[in-house]
Amino acid sequence: MISYHLISKVGERDNNEDSVGMFQAGAEYCFALADGLGGHGKGEVASRIAVEQAVAAFAEAGKASEEVIRTAFGNAQDAILAEQRADRTASDMKTTFVYLLVGEEEIRWAHIGDSRLYRFERGKLAERTLDHSVPQMLVAAGEIKEKQIRHHPDRNRLLRVMGVNWEEPRYQLGGPVPASPGQAFLLCSDGFWEWIEEKKMLSALKKADSPEDWISRMEEMILKQGRGKNMDNYSAIAVWVD
Repeated sequence: MISYHLISKVGERDNNEDSVGMFQAGAEYCFALADGLGGHGKGEVASRIAVEQAVAAFAEAGKASEEVIRTAFGNAQDAILAEQRADRTASDMKTTFVYLLVGEEEIRWAHIGDSRLYRFERGKLAERTLDHSVPQMLVAAGEIKEKQIRHHPDRNRLLRVMGVNWEEPRYQLGGPVPASPGQAFLLCSDGFWEWIEEKKMLSALKKADSPEDWISRMEEMILKQGRGKNMDNYSAIAVWVD
């Protein structure tokens, strides 16, 4: 059994450039989250295109698979580049993207940029996606610690995004893992994870009685930490496998 909850909030900005979406096909699901970048207020266009294309790819296939992930990212990238060509004011628009497919037997995901996926299993953090960013690269090189990413001065310098021409796909695949009970997934934009550490996510998860309750508890912590500090848009999707 799958339960879930989605939010996308403007924070303390004038415009929400995040997008979220989901689709259910029988007993299988897709969840998509994107954080748009770019001038002229076009970031929300890029994020919306990514989510719409990813949801459409899953809806057409009706089943979770790696092929659906590749189709979703390919179609989204093509559509964003086409929009850039059609609208000169959108030439700088880009987006991060994270995509989760929950099948009856397996769960798989993919991401690009610094929107993250966390997987919790039986009360512990099992894994998270690694950001395609300068600070994450510095962690890999041993120059800074993982906890320093959140407020690093170069945190917004991304190394991979959608909306930039690539000769080969630059997203990163995750999974598959068995669709076994006791797992919880969190997809979130950087405006969300910036203000809450993993131990707080886990603490909220242990107290929550539903995905909606889990997000609500985390959002309360985020607002306490970030309010009055020019909070970015923040979005999250919580998915429980019961």
